[in-house]
Amino acid sequence: MHKVVFLDRSTLRAEVRRPAFEHVWEEYETTAPDDVVARLEGASVAITNKVPLRGEALGQLPDLKMIAVAATGYDVIDIPFCKANGVAVVNIRNYAVHTVPEHVFAMLLALRRNLFAYRAAVERGRWQEVDQFCFFDFPIGDLFGATLGIVGEGAIGQGTAKIARGFGMKVLFADHAPPKAPGVEFTPMDKVLKESDVITLHCPMIPETRGMIGEKELKMMKRSALLINTARGGLVQEDALVRALEEGWIAGAGFDVLVKEPPKEGNALLELRLPNFILTPHVAWASDGAMQFLADQVIDNIELWARGTPQHLVT
Repeated sequence: MHKVVFLDRSTLRAEVRRPAFEHVWEEYETTAPDDVVARLEGASVAITNKVPLRGEALGQLPDLKMIAVAATGYDVIDIPFCKANGVAVVNIRNYAVHTVPEHVFAMLLALRRNLFAYRAAVERGRWQEVDQFCFFDFPIGDLFGATLGIVGEGAIGQGTAKIARGFGMKVLFADHAPPKAPGVEFTPMDKVLKESDVITLHCPMIPETRGMIGEKELKMMKRSALLINTARGGLVQEDALVRALEEGWIAGAGFDVLVKEPPKEGNALLELRLPNFILTPHVAWASDGAMQFLADQVIDNIELWARGTPQHLVT
């Protein structure tokens, strides 16, 4: 009989059905790193969203045969250890193909049209002071005719491109090392940085992408450009981003992620009080529909693995 343990159930606001095979189910709202080994003792299947499973802990869990990641990103898992020790790791695919691109454009429209600056001005009484029907204190940019540079051409990146084309934007996909999606025309990264009016990140956190946007890259961008990150916080060097916003290297940014989450020890981005910066708490993925789709796929993945026909294998 399988023992299935969900380490951080509170990360899913959705119904989670039980697997359709004989099993023992345990779930915990949250799990601290020091509790991982005790809670997974005797478990053959672990479900985790953001609780790290590193080699030191996994080495003490000889019964563990499968890890179901309740997310697309799997950087919380010690993949080399799992490969070396025959632990199957599966992740979630194609669940946020609508909700994340919509969040990108919610941020993009707010920034491009300076909605926060105008709202703050109205709240200060600025509208009552003017002698005509409106005021033009802040620039307003159209999306039509603008260029969107996308880093990452997976399902979410391509979903973002689809919306962009609907607005009449030109889309550039930044070139990168393989693997690459078929049928996508790529542009060198330097050219994407220099020509785009908006850069949006949709790539995984791997050693090659960690810190990929720093001072050099930010200074290559147009001073009128925006940077959107709904992928992983570590893709962008946060100290460089703070300087870029404070010193005007770029026109603004919208972030849904930080390097360390939750930011219990603080973060420089939390301190920014700028109308051209939006920070949301890693919720771009979390529409009700997307979350339920994710919860259902977690169990689908476990059931298929148990039948000997696994899908979405990382290892």
